[in-house]
Amino acid sequence: MVWNRISNWKVKFLSQAGKEILLKAVVQAIPTYCMGVFQLTISLCKEINSLMQKFWWGHMANTSKIHWLSWDKMGLAKSAGGLSFRDLVLFNKALLAKQGWRIIKEPNSIAVLILKAKYFPHSGFMEANLGTRPSYAWRSIFNSRELLKQRLWWRVGDRREINIWGDRWLPTPSTFFVQSTPQCIPVTSKAMELIDLVSKSWKAVLISAMFSTDEAKVILGIPLSPSLPRDCLI
Repeated sequence: MVWNRISNWKVKFLSQAGKEILLKAVVQAIPTYCMGVFQLTISLCKEINSLMQKFWWGHMANTSKIHWLSWDKMGLAKSAGGLSFRDLVLFNKALLAKQGWRIIKEPNSIAVLILKAKYFPHSGFMEANLGTRPSYAWRSIFNSRELLKQRLWWRVGDRREINIWGDRWLPTPSTFFVQSTPQCIPVTSKAMELIDLVSKSWKAVLISAMFSTDEAKVILGIPLSPSLPRDCLI
């Protein structure tokens, strides 16, 4: 009881800048490690947000204060008129997506080898199934794939892994997908069928016949490396 009174007295005389630093450096930092492995429930994140909101506006034990600005607006960047407080739900998703990205980029790490042996021994992370009786950590990382799918696209190399119509590989930020109607070759064809492996150049005639004028121009403008490295996700 005495400690609570002392703490309340200290908080009462903290400036708004002091409260901002305390919230960002302590309250928002404490769950970071946990959020990088587990998906916290939305109710828990909202409860933490509520506690931070009350602290910011100066709530004491048995008193309440008016909230002059919504927490969502306070979470905007300072350049947009907010205070850059984290949205814990989105922050949690971002950290889990980062773990998914590590699984893709560091396939030989011990943690990835263990996950792969148990959950996706015959496929990649992006094609894996949830499996039976999955651990909560795997379920959490698995749920982050949708966020990765929205942001990943292929950097073209030897074109052996890129599906022409099913993958994001064109340098067109609006979609990254091929919009032309499939013709001449099957829908499941890989991009390597568009390359002359002898001259290591695009098959210009075939591309012009298969795609719209704009898309053909975009594809022919993608540079090809003479060494034809493997395709990679970025």
